[in-house]
Formats: sequence, structure tokens, C-alpha cells
Amino acid sequence: MSKVIISCKDIVKTFNAGDAEVKALQGITLDVCEHELLMLIGPSGCGKTTFVSAITALLSFDSGSCKVLGKEISTMSQEEKTAFRGKNIGFVFQSFNLLPSLTALENVALPLTIAEVKRAEALQSAREMLNAVALEQKADTKPGNLSGGQQQRIAIARALVHAPKLIICDEPTSSLDHKSGQVVME
Repeated sequence: MSKVIISCKDIVKTFNAGDAEVKALQGITLDVCEHELLMLIGPSGCGKTTFVSAITALLSFDSGSCKVLGKEISTMSQEEKTAFRGKNIGFVFQSFNLLPSLTALENVALPLTIAEVKRAEALQSAREMLNAVALEQKADTKPGNLSGGQQQRIAIARALVHAPKLIICDEPTSSLDHKSGQVVME
């Protein structure tokens, strides 16, 4: 039997929208096992990004519990959440979140730099990841000079460079052509 790596029970998240209260998440219960691929599918505004943000401790939830890799995230301090995410989770955000002042190579190396990996080792690992997403020739290019699809592949390389235990993607192939999308999913 596979090991459960995400276990959420009755997650509720409410937002205030002027005078109204919007329940973005209403009692979500879910288990995800190791090596399992889970896709959240639904219309815009249905709570997919809110749920992903909640289970990765980027956004607190109102009630319920969520264990990720055996750790209850709702009881962690901000510092513990940040350290936990940095060590265990690779993110591909819908908006990429690349730092415009850094090159593609430096953006990919960022998780390793934050983890205090030696610079030469971090840059070598980042080069290998750029090669894996077929962008090694763009290593010295800043994000503003890359296409949307190239920026997305840089973001994917950054999410994978530190060999995270869990990878969370918010629309990971939305800016990619069919061929690049297939390469990324493999």
C-alpha cells in the first residue's frame, strides 16, 4: 500500500468580499499517496488555487487539518512553514514568479542558493535542469527577454532543481506548445 503524503480533513477557507462572505473551500477531505498524480480540474474561481495554497502553507485555512509529508501544517509557525516548503516542495506558479533581476540560470538555482548549497554546485545543478527543459542556451538571459513558454519552463526547472518530495503546479503547461508540454509532463 502506498504511503499517504497529503491528508486533508474538512478544510474550510472563507474570504470576505465586501459585505458578503465567500466560502472558497467547503469541507475538503482528500488523501494523496506517494507517486500519485493528482489533477484539480474546474472552472476559474472554483477554489483550485486556494486549495493548493492552503495545502502548501502559503495560505492559512479557517478550520480542518492538513498533514503534508506527515507534518500538520496548520500548527507550524511562519518560519517553520517557510523552511518546510523550501526543503520539501517544488512550486510552479501560474504567474511563474521569476525574479526579473536574475538570469534564467540564477532563477533556477534560487532554491539551492536559499538552502545554502555552494554556489558552484547550485549553478551546475541549475545548468543540468535548464538542459532538461531544453533551455541551456538561455542561461544568461533575463526573464523579460524570454517568451511566456520559456519563462514557464524556467519556472518548472526551478521547481525541480532541489529534488523536492512534492511538486505542486498551478497550470504547469498553460503557456507551452504541445511538444514542450509533453516534454514537461514526462
